[in-house]
Amino acid sequence: MANPIPVPSELREFIRGGSVFLVAGHREPDADCIGSQLALCSVLDRLGKRGIPCSAGPFKRPEIRSFESYFTGNPGDTDREGARVILVDCSDLTRTGDLKPFLTGLPLAIIDHHALGNHHNGAVLYLDIKAPSVTVMILNLMEALDVRLTGEEAKLLFLGLCTDTGFFRHVDAGGGEAFSCAARLVQAGANPRETYKIINGGKSLESRLLLGRILSRAESFYGGKLILTTEPYEEVRRFGPESRDSDVLYQLLQSVDGAEAIGVLRQETPERCTAGLRSRDTINVAEVALVFGGGGHKNAAGFSYDGLIENLHPMVVEAFKKQLAP
Repeated sequence: MANPIPVPSELREFIRGGSVFLVAGHREPDADCIGSQLALCSVLDRLGKRGIPCSAGPFKRPEIRSFESYFTGNPGDTDREGARVILVDCSDLTRTGDLKPFLTGLPLAIIDHHALGNHHNGAVLYLDIKAPSVTVMILNLMEALDVRLTGEEAKLLFLGLCTDTGFFRHVDAGGGEAFSCAARLVQAGANPRETYKIINGGKSLESRLLLGRILSRAESFYGGKLILTTEPYEEVRRFGPESRDSDVLYQLLQSVDGAEAIGVLRQETPERCTAGLRSRDTINVAEVALVFGGGGHKNAAGFSYDGLIENLHPMVVEAFKKQLAP
């Protein structure tokens, strides 16, 4: 079992030395991002400080939509006065989207388990690329600060851990830290049964119909090693983000024999696309996402693209050539 990287003393001092914190994450947040933000803000409040959860959204994933009201997308001058920024689940202010102007120029700390970006500008860094989720890193930070975990914080952190590990499907040999942290969170009040329902329950018939449509457009490349599919704008408008079930879609495509990487391209607006990339083992989809200004993990990454799917599609196929071409 790989030992987690210790929480830097500089981060503890960064927190102790501040009174107001803008706790920000990447645009289009997932449960690891918002779970980390909300749990950290709760801890800051209990330490007698003020934590302000900030996100540019949009909150498209069904499992996090109920948390949207807790976040601000435009912290005011009063919030920013004397504030410090803690950036979680990404290491580049550019990835915060429309939040970036509100965060630039303020003292910055970064908590992330992705590869470091290029715009940290002397920030206090707590990085652990082997951590199964950022919520695990927040748990380690809480323990380093001698803060006792509450039941609600445990639920938030467990939700992020479960989504980032695919409910532990993506944990490899040596990944015992994920289960060690899960045990501590469940002991503190997290409920695996309820968390599974939040992530996988309550699906609509429309979401199943949308899955069928997206699957019907799947194409293979490089002898079946890459599978790409698309969701055109008319389906985005018709079914809406609440009908998406990306995790199941990725599971179905990754189960295809011989598939080493998959991509789902969506025309979110008439002018902008998003791409979700996944891989099984050796293929590094974060490298592909980086080509388009995105990021993520070796086996799970994504990016946004200004333009049309029909133009992006061949570019994504080409971007995989280095890793998949014979």
